[in-house]
Amino acid sequence: MGKKRKSGGRSKGSSGKSKSIQCTKCGRIVPTDKAKKYTKNVSSVDPQLARELRQQGSYIQTRRVTSYYCVSCAVHMGKVQIRQASERKTVPRRRRY
Repeated sequence: MGKKRKSGGRSKGSSGKSKSIQCTKCGRIVPTDKAKKYTKNVSSVDPQLARELRQQGSYIQTRRVTSYYCVSCAVHMGKVQIRQASERKTVPRRRRY
């Protein structure tokens, strides 16, 4: 059977076994190098109030929220798109007849 990706969908290279983390959405256990990581800055202040406070010259603190998704949840949420085989593979393989 053919192989879909040369890396097997992982980014570990030759580093052996990697740690596991839990998917934020479904709770599945996924290796850290295979999971899709998303970081965003979140403010606890309402955006309209924050805009007014910034105009007055005050600093609004934000915190970083990191979430990890398994591949199936990332595809379902639209964070990752499924690519065609021609875009996935860097070197096309020759067919032997």
